[in-house]
Amino acid sequence: MNFRPLHDRVVVKRIDAEEKTAGGIIIPDTAKEKPSQGEVIAVGPGGRDEAGKLIPIDLRIGDRVLFGKWSGTEVKVDGQELLIMKESDIMGVLTDVSSSKKAA
Repeated sequence: MNFRPLHDRVVVKRIDAEEKTAGGIIIPDTAKEKPSQGEVIAVGPGGRDEAGKLIPIDLRIGDRVLFGKWSGTEVKVDGQELLIMKESDIMGVLTDVSSSKKAA
């Protein structure tokens, strides 16, 4: 990717929502909500405090994160639809994602 975020900004790629409900009902594209889950693609160096000291971001490339419905700014970079948001817009990191997929 030819984009490097500045300060405390993070680039996130949305993870598509499920096509079916748990009961097997197929959800049409018009009824789907935008997913509020994504994968971190790029991370800025971090913000600065009042003294000018760099505060690093607590996220890594590849983290799966949850964010608010209206968080970030949608952009298209290298043909991919991405979100650029501040670290504070991210609510948390999903841990142990691979084992929950195997159990399902």
